[in-house]
Amino acid sequence: MRNWLLPEYIEDVLPRDAYRIEKIRRLIMDMLFVHGYQLVMPPLLEYVESLLAGSGSGMNLRIFKVVDQLSGRMMGIRADMTPQAARIDAHLLNANGVTRLCYASSIVHTVPDEITRTREPFQVGAELYGHSGIESDLEIQRLLLECLSVSGIQSVCLDLGHIRVFRSLVHDSGIKPEFEMELYAALWAKDTSTLRELVNTGLSKRLDKTVREALLLLPELYGDETILVRARKTLSGFPDISEALDQLEHVAQALKPYVDRITFDLADLRGYHYHTGMVFAAYTRESPVAIALGGRYDEIGKSFGRARPATGFSLDLKQLSRLTDINDYPRAILAPWKPQDDNLTALIGQLRAEGHIVVTELPGANSREIAGCDRELVLQNGEWKICPVSG
Repeated sequence: MRNWLLPEYIEDVLPRDAYRIEKIRRLIMDMLFVHGYQLVMPPLLEYVESLLAGSGSGMNLRIFKVVDQLSGRMMGIRADMTPQAARIDAHLLNANGVTRLCYASSIVHTVPDEITRTREPFQVGAELYGHSGIESDLEIQRLLLECLSVSGIQSVCLDLGHIRVFRSLVHDSGIKPEFEMELYAALWAKDTSTLRELVNTGLSKRLDKTVREALLLLPELYGDETILVRARKTLSGFPDISEALDQLEHVAQALKPYVDRITFDLADLRGYHYHTGMVFAAYTRESPVAIALGGRYDEIGKSFGRARPATGFSLDLKQLSRLTDINDYPRAILAPWKPQDDNLTALIGQLRAEGHIVVTELPGANSREIAGCDRELVLQNGEWKICPVSG
C-alpha cells in the first residue's frame, strides 16, 4: 500500500477549495462576532466522559479513542464541539446571565454521517446559554439564516420540529425506557409498520386509546402549516403539546420572510437523547441532506454539574463550501528578485498591506504558473509599474 494514500472518507483540501472554505469561515465568524458571540477554542482531545456528557449513547460510537500516556485514562478525539462549549459555559466562564459562544474547527468521526460526507467535518457553530424563552430559539435560527446568506446560500428551506411532542406522550403515559427507545427508533426511521405493531401489541396494555392514536399519527404530521392545524385538532388533549405547537407557529411566522419555505415534522427526533425543545434543520435545493442542524438542549450542562438553558446550531463548512459559487480565487502580482532595490521593496510592502498577493520570483525559478500571476512589476522610465504578465 502506498504510504501517501489517505484513509477512506479522509481527504486533503487543496488551495482553491481551502480558499473558499476559509473565506466563508471569515464571513460567518464576522457575522457571529457582531451579534455578540464570543469565540472559544476547545481542545482536540478530552477525556471520553467529558465528550460524551449529555450527548446520548450514539456519540460513543462516533468518537476515536486513545489511551492517555500520562494518566492511563481513555481520551477521545472530539466528534462534536457542543458538549465542549457547554463545559466551558458551565465551569470556566461560570456566568449567571446570558452567554453567547461560537467555535470553528475540525472534528473527527469514526464513520461518516452520510455516504457523501467526510469523516473530518469542519464544524462551525453558535450556542446561547442562560435563556429558556422562545426569543433565544428565534435568535439562533435567525442567526443561522444570516450565516447561510453571507455564505452565498440564498435558497433555504427550514424544517421545524419539537421534541416535547413525542416526549410528553411517552412520559405522561409512564412508558418504560426500553419501550420508549423502541418507539423512538421506529419513529426516527419512519417505520410505520413497526410502530403500529409496538403500539397495538406490546404497549397496548400500557397506553390508553388517545395516546395510541397520537403515536400512530406522528409520522403523518409532516408538511406545511396545515400540519399544525391538524395537530391541534388531534392532539388537543395534551397541554405540553399545545404549548410546543404555539412555539412552532410563533417561530414560523417570524421567519417566514427570510426563507423560501417552512415545513414541520413532529416525528423528527434527531438528537432526542439530548434535545429538550424545538429542533430545526436547514435545507437547500443543491443538497440532498441538511446543511445545518440545531435545537434546544437545556439539560446538557447537567452532566457538568450546572444545567443551563441552551440552544444553538452547527454546520459543516466543507459541505457548505461545495454549495456556493465562490470562484474568485485571487491572482498574484509577480515581482522580480531585486532585494537591493529599496523602491521595489517599499512598493511590494505597500501592495501587500493593501491586500494584494505579491510573489517574488526566486532566481532560476518560474513562479508564473505556480502562483497564478496575471500581473507583474516592470521598471519603466525608472519607476515600477504593475503591468499584465508578458507572454
